[in-house]
Parts: sequence; C-alpha cells; structure tokens
Amino acid sequence: MKIFSYLYDACLRWAKHKYATTYLAILTFAESVFFPIPPDVMLAPMVLANRMKAWWLAGLTSLASVAGGAAGYLLGVYLFDPVVMPFIEMMGYQSKLDTIVHYFNEYGIWVVFLAGFTPIPYKLFTVSAGMLSMAFLPFIIASAISRGLRFYLVAAILYFGGEKMEKKLRNYIDTIGWTVVGLVILLIVYKQFF
Repeated sequence: MKIFSYLYDACLRWAKHKYATTYLAILTFAESVFFPIPPDVMLAPMVLANRMKAWWLAGLTSLASVAGGAAGYLLGVYLFDPVVMPFIEMMGYQSKLDTIVHYFNEYGIWVVFLAGFTPIPYKLFTVSAGMLSMAFLPFIIASAISRGLRFYLVAAILYFGGEKMEKKLRNYIDTIGWTVVGLVILLIVYKQFF
C-alpha cells in the first residue's frame, strides 16, 4: 500500500501552490503555540519543489516559529490558569507539565534551546516558559538560534541533496512512513500496558 508515496506527491503539489508560503508561515506559527504537526513536513517539500528559495523559506519558517513561540510564552504568562491548565488537566498532561517544570529548574535556558532544535514539542516549552516567568529576551534568543538552526539544516540537507535526495526519499517514503506508524503503535501499546 503506497499511501505515503501518494501523500508525498500531494505535498510536492501543495508546495507549488501560490499561497504555500502563507500556509507555511501560519502552520509554523500555530505549531509553536498549539498545533501538533511540525512545519518540517511542509518546509521539506517546498524546498524540494523550488531549491532556489531554500534559504528564504528557512528564514520565513524560523521567524514564524519564533513569533509563535512569543505568542505561546504570552499565553503562559497571561492565560495559563484560565485556559492552559484546564486543557492540561482534561488531556491528562499533568505529569508532562511536571517533567517540563523539572527540566526548566534543572537546565534553565538550555531546555528551550534543546526543545527548539529537536522534535520535542516546542509548544510545551513556549507556554511553560511564560508560566514559569522565564526572562523573555533570553527565551527569544534561544528560540531564534535553535529554531533557525533546525530549519536551515532541513533546508540545507534538501538544497544540497537535491534530486538525489528526492529520489532516495521517494524510494523509501513508504518504508519510512510505515515504520513510523509501527513505532507509534508500539509506543501506544507500551504506554497502555506498562
């Protein structure tokens, strides 16, 4: 079943849409505050569709992400108790919040840098940074550096990999996709029973 190949081709088509950069900026902003899908899934096909815009797209993604991070921070400062906390309780994320608070207490600004660069959900740390009254300027600087590094790295890999990278990705996209699905299922089963 080649569902991931179909989705990959659809992403490449969408990446050429005249409003694709606007959608990328909106998705990236939203991902930094609440949206679960990382912007890499849209950035990557957009770079593959037009390699000459790779650096501009990485810059746009970085700026939108930092702006969304600032919005998440402000949400944590001003609306944590009335908006965020009820959502955390409803979703059963209290233990995750406790873990994040521990990370902030243990590692300070470095946890923001790590969350911004890795696939760890950045949105959890933007809201938590505001809730914990982390200094805003260091938060923005760490976010800008880490998010910029991440998105420019994605753009660079695809820019320099070019057609070879696209062909390899196309050859293995279904294997990668089904492997990720299998890992997610295993993680869910593990968390359910262990």
